[in-house]
Amino acid sequence: MKKSIIIGATSGIGNEIAKILAENEYQIGITGRRKKELEKLKDLKPQRFYISSFDCTVENNSEKLDLLVKEIKGLDLLILSSGTGDLNEKLEFNIENSTNKLNVIAFTEIVNWAFNFFEKQGNGHLVVISSIAGIRGSRIAPAYNASKAFQINYLEGLRQKAKKTKKPIYITDIRPGFVNTEMAKGENLFWVTTKEKAAKQIFEYIKRKKDIGYVSKRWKLISILLKIIPNQIYKQM
Repeated sequence: MKKSIIIGATSGIGNEIAKILAENEYQIGITGRRKKELEKLKDLKPQRFYISSFDCTVENNSEKLDLLVKEIKGLDLLILSSGTGDLNEKLEFNIENSTNKLNVIAFTEIVNWAFNFFEKQGNGHLVVISSIAGIRGSRIAPAYNASKAFQINYLEGLRQKAKKTKKPIYITDIRPGFVNTEMAKGENLFWVTTKEKAAKQIFEYIKRKKDIGYVSKRWKLISILLKIIPNQIYKQM
């Protein structure tokens, strides 16, 4: 039986992916700040889920993950689905700082731990939910877009490192557009995907061990457009 850990399983995409993995014969360690929500998930299939409730921004993530791996007796797949971001037109530092604490500092500790674990083990699969927002900057959410750009580039670096090891270590970067969760902020949102559909598509990317996956898939078109818009035009948007 395959073993997985999902960081950020209390709600949204992480919660839905956990349900899919449980239906596909995974043993799953689930984490998040809200223990009651994790307990609700465990109640669906008590024999599949193991709970470790902690806050990525204040806890020793590496220590927590070591303990959870021992509890589920191994690790094949780690999914990082914990992130934050708020609209910040007034550029308030506390908003930018809290975003970076989770999306940059905690992210880095977790993916470092995962890569080193898989390299020592000789195999493994790391999946991170980044965002299409990481492709360009944003005047209304500077830290969020920048932190997601950090994640995208960091994962690319890890993908290079994995290739150099010549071991079956896979790094998958999932870049959602708008998904109907608490993270979808702002007005006039379009192409909004349900969290259930998003989770199903992500699971397909996981099975195929894709390097990069867009959710929903048509957001790949937006990613191409964002990359080719000239700077002189983009900075006026």
